[in-house]
Amino acid sequence: MVKNAVTIDVLIKIVEDGGKVTTGIDVYNEKGILLLEKNVVVNTLKPLEIIKENGINSIPFSSDNNCGVWDENGNSIVFDKDGSFETIEQKKRPALNGIEKRVFEIQELKMISTEKYNGAKDSIKKVLGEIKETGGNFDYDEVYSDVRDLVAFLTIEDNPFSYLTKEIFSYDDYLYNHSINVCAIGTAVVNCFNTTFSTFINNHLNTKQELDSSPFNQTDKKPEEAYKCFQKDEIEHICTGFFLHDVGKVMVKDEILNKPGKITPSEFDEIKRHSYEYGIKILEKNKLNNPFLTNTVQYHHAPLFRGQERGYPLDKAPNELPSYVKICQLSDIYDAMTSKRCYKEAFNQINVVTDIFRSYAKKDSIMQYILHAFVKSIGIYPAGSIVYLRNGQMGYVLESAGPLVIPFTDTQEKTLSNNANPLDLSEYESDNVLKIDNRRSIKTPLEVYDLLPPYLKPKKN
Repeated sequence: MVKNAVTIDVLIKIVEDGGKVTTGIDVYNEKGILLLEKNVVVNTLKPLEIIKENGINSIPFSSDNNCGVWDENGNSIVFDKDGSFETIEQKKRPALNGIEKRVFEIQELKMISTEKYNGAKDSIKKVLGEIKETGGNFDYDEVYSDVRDLVAFLTIEDNPFSYLTKEIFSYDDYLYNHSINVCAIGTAVVNCFNTTFSTFINNHLNTKQELDSSPFNQTDKKPEEAYKCFQKDEIEHICTGFFLHDVGKVMVKDEILNKPGKITPSEFDEIKRHSYEYGIKILEKNKLNNPFLTNTVQYHHAPLFRGQERGYPLDKAPNELPSYVKICQLSDIYDAMTSKRCYKEAFNQINVVTDIFRSYAKKDSIMQYILHAFVKSIGIYPAGSIVYLRNGQMGYVLESAGPLVIPFTDTQEKTLSNNANPLDLSEYESDNVLKIDNRRSIKTPLEVYDLLPPYLKPKKN
């Protein structure tokens, strides 16, 4: 049953003031693209602004008890048919302080992200299973629909899978997990690149002057948008390419892909065929001539700059590769290096980002923009993750920016008896003691569960 519709401007004002919204009804635009899923808790303006930009002026709400609109204190807001509303104070529910509220939001988003992630895993499992059974055929329309919904969620929530911090992954399902991770990381990076590069071009068009070409020196001022590098439907096809980039690996024997020891030159040659031969054959068999797919599948291991070693195939020069292929390669490298495999441990995320930046920096102007988007989007310290400080303390990341961290142990890794105040580590850059210890890998809350104070403990399934 549907409740009264609420105008988008009213909802924006409520969220702007610290409230939150859950519609209980999927919101689509006129093209049938999902803009907001019914179970998503909206506590930032971005999802509502996207809906408004798509010409939707009001949103209906489900009568489900879990749906509705709440103010900044958690009080329910009830709307009448004429648009008027009243606030009903929730006396039975104790108000959360700011920190507890943020921790609750992080844990809620983790739950929703886990559901989305598992749905995407079912999708890629089905694709690879169909290819094995039929010798190459799969239902592309279903995959595209799944990825389109996934991209909508990833775009609204700004790479929400970073909140999972490897909590639900296992190396037994590596190929499935890797496909989703590259899609998630790539979606965040391509959205950031699209905004940054398009802004640079529009600045140039508006000023008609020579500008500083470095994305690291650009301002946040938004010029008139005469140019967009990628349109929305193009991004959806690009991200489908990210999702299917390793589809050809289904044709490589498992004993080679998962070999615990060092692979031989002939085995490496066989693995390389997954992109330029097996992957392309699968796309051709399904009559998929979409360049966003074919370029990504075929060239996501190609050299990105002259002199890069071990790249393949070699039939395109680096400057001939589309930017989205380069984004796929960086996302691929990052996830492969930071994931645990049967033959290796996961590498430290910070060290991997540093190595990638050093390897590709200053190679060409477009790579600068891609690297800028990659570093900005990757979420090295995801909210809800655990970091070590150089003084030996452990901290819970409340916000990625900074990052904002709550220390919860002493320097001997014993839980503090009193709750500590959050520290914005960006304010302590000159203090070596309060810097993050990048020699130690980021942990998940479940890995240090017994050390966490009660208000930071996640729910165990």
